[in-house]
Amino acid sequence: MKPLSVVLLQTDAGTSRALASSLCHHFHAIFSVRSVKDLREAILKHRPEVAVVDMEVAPLSEVQAISREFTGMCIVCTHRLADDQMWTAALTAGATDVCPSRDTRAIVTSTLRYSPSRARSVAA
Repeated sequence: MKPLSVVLLQTDAGTSRALASSLCHHFHAIFSVRSVKDLREAILKHRPEVAVVDMEVAPLSEVQAISREFTGMCIVCTHRLADDQMWTAALTAGATDVCPSRDTRAIVTSTLRYSPSRARSVAA
């Protein structure tokens, strides 16, 4: 099975560290970035299977563009005030889930549940 990788774009450094700490048990490589430009560069360079994207940094238009450009990549969006309207809009834009920024457990669960590579390896 190919090692899985994830890129994190989070505004809060504490959240990013907590996510990296939790995700390190499931992913071979974790890349933390601080801007949409860095996110795009990391995706192009490392080809991660998952991106965890803070919607306060990357607007839905950017989530939609990334989803179209990098088909098959799991995009889990986070927001400090995630609600049902935001969830619906993000899924329409191509995200696989939206979780509150501080809910590390939900974010990890979403990345594992929707990871395309993991789903293929389980199905094989």
